[in-house]
Formats: sequence, C-alpha cells, structure tokens
Amino acid sequence: MKLSVLDERELRERLRGPGLLLRTGPVVTRVRSQLASVAGALATLYADHTVVEPDTFCDFDTRIDAVDGMRRWIRPQAQFLLDGVSPFKPMALPHASAMLEWGLNWCVSNHCHQYIIIHAAVVELGGRAMVLPAPPGSGKSTLCAGLVNRGWRLLSDELTLIDPVSGQIVPLARPVSLKNRSIEVIQRFAPQAQFGPLTRDTVKGTVAHMKPPVESVQAAHRSASLAWVVFPRYTEGAALTPSPLPRGEAMMALIDNAFNYHLHGRRGFDCLGDLIEKADCLRFAYSDLEAATAYFTELAAV
Repeated sequence: MKLSVLDERELRERLRGPGLLLRTGPVVTRVRSQLASVAGALATLYADHTVVEPDTFCDFDTRIDAVDGMRRWIRPQAQFLLDGVSPFKPMALPHASAMLEWGLNWCVSNHCHQYIIIHAAVVELGGRAMVLPAPPGSGKSTLCAGLVNRGWRLLSDELTLIDPVSGQIVPLARPVSLKNRSIEVIQRFAPQAQFGPLTRDTVKGTVAHMKPPVESVQAAHRSASLAWVVFPRYTEGAALTPSPLPRGEAMMALIDNAFNYHLHGRRGFDCLGDLIEKADCLRFAYSDLEAATAYFTELAAV
C-alpha cells in the first residue's frame, strides 16, 4: 500500500499509535509522532513510498515529538528518538520535519554497515550510476535535483550504499535536501517538483526537501553499476568545465567521504578499487544547471 492511500486522519492515527512503517529501499522504519507538521511533511514527501503493516519487522524504531516540561512553553523544541534514546540534541520545534530527515540519515549511516556508505548523491541513467561526493555548499544536491528532473533516476541524495560483495549501488530514494538559493533554483528549473515545508533559521540556513520522482521510488528494488565519479563545484559565473581526475585521487576522496570504510577492511579496499578502475572520474565546475544536466545526459548516451 502506498502512503497516499491513507487519508489525513488515518495517517495521524498511525503516527500517534502503532507507528507508520515506511519502506525506503532496503530499510523499513517505524515513525511515531504527535506533530501535525511531521504528518504533513510525510504525506507530501513520501506519498509514493510503500507502507507496510504495523507488525512487520522494522530496522529502525523512531519517534519525533515536542520536548516535555518547560520547553513545551518556552522556545519549544522537538526531539528525535531511536529506540527511545536521543542520539543528538533537540532542535527548535519548527525544525521537526527536517530533523526527521536528518535523523533517518543518521540511522542509516550509523547502522547499515552491511554496505560501504559514502556521503554522496547518486543518480542513474541506462543502468549506469554517477556518484557525486562533495562537501556542503558545492552544488552537489542542486545538480542531483536537476538531473532527476531531467530523466535520471534518484538512488540517493545523501548516502551512497555500495554492496561490498556485488559492487552494486543499492537505491535509497528519499527526499532531496536543498538549501538557501538552491531551493529557488530548482523551483524555477523544475516547476513540477513538489516540496515539503520550508525550514528556516537552521544551522544550514533555510532548508526544504524535494519529493523524489515516483519513477525513482518505484525502482527502489533495482541496483545500478558505477560508471562515473564526479566531484561538482558550483561557482557563480563559472564556465562549464569538466576535467579528468586520476583514479587514485578519486578513490582517496571516496574513502575520505565514507562513513564506515574502516569497518570493511581489505574487502572494502578491493571493492572500491575495482569500482574506481572501471569508472570515469572527473571534477566538474558549473554555474548553468541546464547546461550541466544536458552535459551529463549526453555523456550517458555515448
């Protein structure tokens, strides 16, 4: 059953009671919340995701609600819990829906160690995947959002999951996080894109999450093979400039962006080495999103 089948009352009853069990790629998460803002964000951003029955085994049991006590009245805060324990400090109550997304990322990056997990966006076209690792502010998520609104499949905006046995990239199609000017850029670039609520005054500035395309969610069972590793850099006014990157340097950068490479030992090294050996690696400077997406779509057609 898709989440969109639930009406507002049914959704809020599940969130307040046994929990809403969402399947996102290989992960099942139970979400509980009393907050209307969380229910609204889930209804928009996860409309195409599968809801499983409440008695199904879940990988993560989460809750996000208002903090009790004085904080309920003075500068109200929200708290994210995993198995009843808070892994990080509360945030302002209006940040709850964004905090849920950050909390779900934390759950995967800290516990799904059956995969090599790299802090990178990943998209796919024609069965070939492009990994986009880059630091905050590089334009990674903007380029990712641009590509998935021009026919590429979203595997993930934040967490690239690599099966160390098969070398395949496993999809985790969840909302794309955009910040500040990138929000308006994508709204102009893809007017059909749907967004959750704006979250203002976070440590990252203003944040909004873009709903993943339905085609990406429906293809969550289909893995992809790595073809490109691209390190994007948005610079205002910059000409579109792809430049080859030595594979050794690209591999070290992937390792630097990995959450759990150290846990996989020799098998992790061999897996990444084999993947990089078969991939084209480049740095990519850009300022024109339309030109950037066209460049990669043409590249994938070769």
